[in-house]
Amino acid sequence: MKPSGPLPELDNIKTVFEDIPHCKALGMQIIELRHGKGFMEVEYDKKLIGNPKTGVVHGGVITALLDTLCGVVVMSAVPENTPLATLDLRIDYLHPATPGETIRASAECYKVTEYVAFVRGLAYHDVAGDPIANCTGTFMLAATGFAPGKPPRKVKGKAAASAIAPREGGQPC
Repeated sequence: MKPSGPLPELDNIKTVFEDIPHCKALGMQIIELRHGKGFMEVEYDKKLIGNPKTGVVHGGVITALLDTLCGVVVMSAVPENTPLATLDLRIDYLHPATPGETIRASAECYKVTEYVAFVRGLAYHDVAGDPIANCTGTFMLAATGFAPGKPPRKVKGKAAASAIAPREGGQPC
């Protein structure tokens, strides 16, 4: 069963994501957003270089761009205020980004079920047919997660304690 309800206002999603600190820090801009599909870009900036000898942008910038865009397109494809979180994101790097060039990305949400949304995306310069990286991802649609304009729901009782308690030898997420 698929979540039901009205789809969100796209301008609200754009505003929320462009105001996220890491999006601002990396210079991410939403170029176009439709329900279930979107385009973003990050202009080349020397502060994003991962290898000073080559001038190539750090791969983490591309990961953040694809993860953020995939989240944006899922949010645009499900009913307004549906909380979501990245469940899995696989990225294949095909070649380094070219120093000095803008990195663009496109993504589409191609399937939504009751609890999971499925996306695929590309990072590239000018031609999507020559991708820098491609990705596939799944996003959990659940009772908690990120939803613009809606504070996270508080979980009560024993489940809440176990949800935030660190596992043995680890830290809470």
